[in-house]
Amino acid sequence: MTLEQVRIHIPDTYRSPRKKPAQLADSLDFWMFAGAAANVAMQFAHQGVAAGVMESQVESGALMVHPWKRLRTTSAYLATAVLGTDEDKKAMREAVNVAHRQVKSRPGSKVKYNAFDRNLQMYVAAAIYIGFEDTNQMLHGKMTAEELEAFYQGADTFGTTLQVHPDMWPKTRADFDAYWLEACKGVVCDDEFRAYIDDLVHLRMIHWSLRIVAGGLLQFLTAGFLPPHFREQMAIEWSESDQRRFEHLFLFVGFVNRFIPKFIRFAGTHSMMRDVRRRIRKQKALI
Repeated sequence: MTLEQVRIHIPDTYRSPRKKPAQLADSLDFWMFAGAAANVAMQFAHQGVAAGVMESQVESGALMVHPWKRLRTTSAYLATAVLGTDEDKKAMREAVNVAHRQVKSRPGSKVKYNAFDRNLQMYVAAAIYIGFEDTNQMLHGKMTAEELEAFYQGADTFGTTLQVHPDMWPKTRADFDAYWLEACKGVVCDDEFRAYIDDLVHLRMIHWSLRIVAGGLLQFLTAGFLPPHFREQMAIEWSESDQRRFEHLFLFVGFVNRFIPKFIRFAGTHSMMRDVRRRIRKQKALI
């Protein structure tokens, strides 16, 4: 297996030089959600994670049952991991722990899993980081090795806001590539999982009227943000023509994005962070 199989292709198309080094927080604008479904599918594609999701008895957090609540809680987690204080992250970690205590394999489960398994959490956190990096590069252009290294520093927050020990997180961007190649050996999808992912990719958890309006575009974005190995495992077709259209779309979107004020692009994330702190202050549930 190679990196080209487990990461999406970032084109070398010329973009204006970055005014300052990219940081994780720069990826928190509303375009981050363009690849959200793909990133969720990548997380679920690991056998251990998939088993935990599909067999979970915690209906209140089930994506297919409560998609909008799951969107809010995931967005809250991401905002807290990147923008939150140590106290914010501690509160979020404790809230996640409450839900995770109920997620563990049963005697008849095909795969043994436990939501407190740090290796599974590490995989999920790594997939989240990849979503941030890929979206940033598709919008603003391919980063150099030095820029990628700078962007990567601090990414351990996606794991440590869960139960991942800081020492588990790869120290350098090159170490991360080596980890991801090894981790993707656990991405093996069977027919049962493909059926589950098909519902996710085709947005069957939301009202049909919304699928008519935006379903085609979201399905295209989801397939585009999936690396080749993941598309192959999920039996999702993708042609060279599709890849060109995907890259041209983000060349256009990246250009338009320059003219949208930052306070608009980042309004949703900052609003979510305020909601998290309000919930902490009033001792309301975070997830």
